[in-house]
Amino acid sequence: MKFICTKSDLLKGVNTVSKAVPSKTTMSILECILIDTTAGNIKLTANDMELGIETTIEGTILEKGIIALDARIFSEIIRKLPDNDVTIITDVDYKTTITCEKAKFNISGKSGEDFSNLPQIERGDYVAVSQFSLKEMIKQTIFSISDNENNKMMTGELFEIQDDELKIVSLDGHRVSIRKLALKESYAYKKVIVPGKTLIEISKILAGEMESLVHIYFTKNHVVFEFDETIVVSRLIEGEYFRVEQMLSSDYETKVRINKREFLSCIDRATLLVKEGDKKPIIMQIEDDIMKLNIISGVGSMDEEIPIEKEGKDLLIGFNPKFLMDALRVIDDDEVTLYMVNPKAPCFIKDEEESYIYLILPVNFNSAAR
Repeated sequence: MKFICTKSDLLKGVNTVSKAVPSKTTMSILECILIDTTAGNIKLTANDMELGIETTIEGTILEKGIIALDARIFSEIIRKLPDNDVTIITDVDYKTTITCEKAKFNISGKSGEDFSNLPQIERGDYVAVSQFSLKEMIKQTIFSISDNENNKMMTGELFEIQDDELKIVSLDGHRVSIRKLALKESYAYKKVIVPGKTLIEISKILAGEMESLVHIYFTKNHVVFEFDETIVVSRLIEGEYFRVEQMLSSDYETKVRINKREFLSCIDRATLLVKEGDKKPIIMQIEDDIMKLNIISGVGSMDEEIPIEKEGKDLLIGFNPKFLMDALRVIDDDEVTLYMVNPKAPCFIKDEEESYIYLILPVNFNSAAR
């Protein structure tokens, strides 16, 4: 095999597929990036058997071939080459020469025939979403998945397509994040659970252009994201997702409208007094047109007042400040509305159209605060 391409194109391709190289594996071939030029294009692939990424880059193919190269060594070499054209040559013994200007590396490869190719997925049902919208929806929900592998469902996000609406849901047992997007056309009903790891890596790869589309294909066991010159194939999480609708309620005893920036800044200041790992709640005392915020920790205490518009009853309620901040940071509105019932019931942060809903469980501050 012999081909020439620019360092920038090669590095972009390597960085894209490297996200599917496993950090630990007993199969050394999975620690490799596959380079395949047999079909007349330069195709790079990585696959950890749960997540696979394939991308095509520009270049000139002088001799067709296929080789698997150690991902860590190969990516480090390409990263540190001069910004010029790169020539890659392999021989029958899988010895590989990488040349750029006066730099020349010789490394050993493996047979590409031993590499686990991406599963062949029937391109049937799909949904088209703008790269910008998908990237935003992942960012606005991914923080509330769980990292506890004991409950696999919570480590993924629900993708539900109904007519012309895409809904993404995540939860971790303490909070729920929901985002909805109006699609440009109607699609058949779909409901799948996509691993959080897959979505985190996709959000890093997506350019985020409003005009550029992502085509999402669904099968019984896999989901495929196709965009630009890249294909991402991921196994789905099997099982029935939590019935989130049963957690949602339109009832409230207290409704608060507040400036988002002021609210977020105040909570951010309060957390200066909380050491990492401490579970100190921020206590909100809602009275008339004022919200008083208070936090007490081993370091000290902080009090602040913020003007609000209130409907309904006065309320004293406590929350994990991080959960409030995570939600507020991804809301674009200048003002947000909080809906609460009592100190033990969930708080809802949502807009009138319910394009976003964040449910956050309160904490028992009487015992936790001191």
